[in-house]
Amino acid sequence: MDYFLYSPLQKRLSPLFLLLFLIIVTTTTTTLKTTLAFNVTTLMTFGESYSPLFSEFNIQRSQDDKTVRLLLNRFSGSGIISSDYYNYGFFSANIKMPSEHTAGIVVAFYTSNVDTFEKNHDELDIEFLGNIKGKPWRFQTNMYGNGSVSRGREERYRMWFDPSLDSHRYSILWTPKNTIFYVDEVPIREVIRHEAMRGDYPSKPMSVYATIWDASSWATNGGKEKVDYKYEPFVTEFKDLVLEGCIVDPTDQILSSNCTDQIAQLISKDYTTITPEGRKSMKWFREKYMYYSYCYDNLRYLVPPPECVIVPSEREMFKDTGRLRDKMKFAGSHRRHRRGRKSRRRNRNSGGEAAVAM
Repeated sequence: MDYFLYSPLQKRLSPLFLLLFLIIVTTTTTTLKTTLAFNVTTLMTFGESYSPLFSEFNIQRSQDDKTVRLLLNRFSGSGIISSDYYNYGFFSANIKMPSEHTAGIVVAFYTSNVDTFEKNHDELDIEFLGNIKGKPWRFQTNMYGNGSVSRGREERYRMWFDPSLDSHRYSILWTPKNTIFYVDEVPIREVIRHEAMRGDYPSKPMSVYATIWDASSWATNGGKEKVDYKYEPFVTEFKDLVLEGCIVDPTDQILSSNCTDQIAQLISKDYTTITPEGRKSMKWFREKYMYYSYCYDNLRYLVPPPECVIVPSEREMFKDTGRLRDKMKFAGSHRRHRRGRKSRRRNRNSGGEAAVAM
């Protein structure tokens, strides 16, 4: 058959085929655009981007220096810190959690400037809480601005997958306008900067941290389940590191105006705006897996903080304590513990960190 000769029937069908072709191309382009939303540079090596924070003997680097394994054993935990401070940015890593019995363990991926601004530091946290074998991992996000430790803005969730089986991407987007926490490409939380927040919204340059440590005193069932070192070492793996932002000297009194263009470029990225599809995914996640939100904790905040957007479907889920009405919905403790945050410098020497509010 000569494919360059068209019958009358083929000529009549050609517009239909052309239309179908255009639909396929358009659909493919849209899908590709969604996929490329996280098409960030992941070629950084550990030596280019991070340095040891504490217990270097428990940090293992791959031969190509693109994967870092942080260990917790009976001697110490371990941690790393970005080599630079950033004035806003997008920070991300593919992380695989420890397996087996992980009660009492905390793995953290976060931004902070506590070592430069000890009394008025900023911080954005993603903290993963281990559990007894067979129970799901839990995690929480938090925001502190200008030393507002007593006004932490924590939310707590249950994992919808086993994070110890495969690596998953965890990301923190931080701009002058909003902060978004992502798990893979699912936006799980957005904080939009409100004028009334004032210094409670993080605005000073921060470094990026990753740590693993023993939090037996509070992390699992209110401290009833301790780290069982029979299963040591506990290993968490970080790879595909992303540090996108304007590098600055945090001691400068006036931050360089050179960041203006880079911040504008950051804000223009696809992942700084949650799409309608992303809103649906976030709604699904929050209504199914969130088990505490400070926005609904009327005992702690008689008036919800200014950035809180009260969602009726979420409001129905929680009691005035900000905890679920249905206690049996999720496994694990809902008790709250406070984090001591005097200085991480001291904890570097001891191989651990202070506890996060639970």
